[in-house]
Amino acid sequence: MGDPRDSIEPIRPSDRDDYSGATPIDPESRRTERRLLRLRHVLERRQDDLTIVLENVHDRHNVSAVLRTCDAVGVGTVHLVYTTETFPSAGHSSSAGVAKWMEFIHHRSVADATRALREDGFTIIATSLGTPAEDLYRLDLTGRVALVFGNENRGVSEELLESSDLQMRIPMVGFVESLNISVACAVAMYEAMRQRSVKGGYEPKPSTPEFEAMLSDWTKL
Repeated sequence: MGDPRDSIEPIRPSDRDDYSGATPIDPESRRTERRLLRLRHVLERRQDDLTIVLENVHDRHNVSAVLRTCDAVGVGTVHLVYTTETFPSAGHSSSAGVAKWMEFIHHRSVADATRALREDGFTIIATSLGTPAEDLYRLDLTGRVALVFGNENRGVSEELLESSDLQMRIPMVGFVESLNISVACAVAMYEAMRQRSVKGGYEPKPSTPEFEAMLSDWTKL
């Protein structure tokens, strides 16, 4: 009998491709087709009419947690008002990777921030512990909304509270009077997500030239 190995056909390049499980690389985007589909899936669900404002939030871990929440609910733009603190770096945390998919808009003052947001059609809702504040769960967060979160110790400044269109509070029935800023942000953002999901706000958006341009930029990151 001959050597049984003689009957084994050599593996051709096409066979190796079949068994590897890898998706062929799209030469135009220089990324795999699977990654391109993932980028499109995320971008189609971005909430361009929902944003947040961070005012002098100084703790790096809080900022990182907030950015992760923003990414999770489809918020891609964050407005920054840092008049007494320095915006912390995300460093090498997992949120540093999230940050590259986001746009950060820095404002020199509260007045600059509120002016820019109103010119862009946003209703400004600031978190507050004061009595004029509306219960989070009674607010309509399906429109063009900017949610404001303030410093860990001082909260939102009086200037920004007075400049906001509405003040919002998260209901609590225990002894504590406030939540950590990253927790408060998550609670509010997921309520916004819930409301928007009910109204179909996370259905894939139709393709536009602006969408395709952004997608092209993302494939280079």
